[in-house]
Amino acid sequence: MTTATETAPFRFFDLQVARTRRLGPSLVRVTFVGDSLKDFAAGGRDQSLSLFLPHRGQDAPVVPVDAGDLYAVLGAWRALPDDVRAVMRSYTVREQRTEAGEVDIDFAVHEDGGPACRWALAAERGHRVTVLGPAVPDNTAVRCRPPEDTDWVLIWADETALPAAAAILEWLPADRKARVFLEVPHAGDRLSLNTDAGIDVTWLVREEGAASGVEAVAGAELPAGVPYAWIAGESGSVKALRRHLVNDRGFDRRRVTFVGYWKRGLSEDGLREEATSGGTAGEEVAGQDSDG
Repeated sequence: MTTATETAPFRFFDLQVARTRRLGPSLVRVTFVGDSLKDFAAGGRDQSLSLFLPHRGQDAPVVPVDAGDLYAVLGAWRALPDDVRAVMRSYTVREQRTEAGEVDIDFAVHEDGGPACRWALAAERGHRVTVLGPAVPDNTAVRCRPPEDTDWVLIWADETALPAAAAILEWLPADRKARVFLEVPHAGDRLSLNTDAGIDVTWLVREEGAASGVEAVAGAELPAGVPYAWIAGESGSVKALRRHLVNDRGFDRRRVTFVGYWKRGLSEDGLREEATSGGTAGEEVAGQDSDG
């Protein structure tokens, strides 16, 4: 229970779209503003939040935030009819600019995309959303946590995890090395990556016939020293990469953070149901709207 002198790690924030920008064929950046952002405290790296979106014809998402504590609110939200309750999807906080009162979220978009994809493509200034996000920077929705004795970092991400990977690279210190594999659909999805770390980046572009992430990592010469791995994206690829790193490369499994953002053939709702039933045991679920 949170006392009066403590801050709950997560709370609801009502936000509005300030502007949008197309970053490439597969990414749209939406910048949000709102008075409540003064209490928003992203921890950086792969900080995630739950985004609640309105259905078509609704001015704002329906989330019963006055239902009581967090668990009561989510229970009341789940009890609403599917066509009334807000669509919920998980996303990465790409950047928070506290002084400007802005937060950026990058959306992976594609043909026949799901509801969040469609929303992002149609988003305009003033459109309203609700997010369940961090009120303290050190929170459990930040998963990338290299141990202090880490010599170098391995990163693999597909387009849904590219915003998180880019934010992690910005966070890495200048004395840290990173071997990075980024898998994207189109050549135009290559982004300029800002980092002080010493990084070696391989872009795996599907339309150019690039190797899969597992093939690329398996064939790569990796740095010496104590590694830490962060791998995120499509669930099947993530699990295959983790097996390779642990079984073939000898990584300590405790030093591999792996997150299934989506699973081929399943919506995020389906992925959550599968995880709840034990179908993805041991794997965290953090969808990025690949529910087409």
